Amino acid sequence: MRVLIIEDEKKISNFIKRGLKEEGYAVDAAYEGEEGYFLAKTNEYDLIVLDIILPKMDGITLCRKLREGKVNTPVLILTARDTVRDKVTGLDAGADDYLTKPFAFEEFLARIRALLRKKDLPEATKLAVEDLELDLLTHKVTRQSKEIALTSKEYALLEYLMRNAGTVVTRTMISEHVWDVNFDTFTNVIDVYINYLRNKIDSDYKKKLIHTLRGRGYILKA
Repeated sequence: MRVLIIEDEKKISNFIKRGLKEEGYAVDAAYEGEEGYFLAKTNEYDLIVLDIILPKMDGITLCRKLREGKVNTPVLILTARDTVRDKVTGLDAGADDYLTKPFAFEEFLARIRALLRKKDLPEATKLAVEDLELDLLTHKVTRQSKEIALTSKEYALLEYLMRNAGTVVTRTMISEHVWDVNFDTFTNVIDVYINYLRNKIDSDYKKKLIHTLRGRGYILKA
């Protein structure tokens, strides 16, 4: 899952970015409205975290422009403005949720999970391919009921592959959704992490799930 944070207070932005990365999200950050709008329009994100008070373009205007431009990425407004009128204005501008500062990070993560479930998986809390299961709430991964320990980046890569099970995903697609905008596409990091996953997911099992399509990318299927 790839998240864009548009927040001019760098201390808050860095705190959120660090916490989301620890949870396995790929995160980009913008510190003013025009930059945030440009990133949101030119990249594919699964979620946008948006402050209201921003230099160059305020969050309400930014959100309205995204919706007018048919960008339907879920938007979570995160702001110090806490009146009912502020909340109504934000939601009417096209935001999907509204959280006020100061906030508990645990609640922030729960709201993100809820928005992502609403976007992609209205009812599901688990992903499954054959005997491989991934719990979106607990981040527990099992195969044949045996728990598999993954790092946050391995988990993020596996989640992306499982969400696109049966579909070829290219290195570019993986870099855009699992890493951030600063990822160096000329490195072999993706191949390294695919091999990490293979060793944990496939090596002890006769039926292999992660497949390489030379010159095209990877696919997770039976």
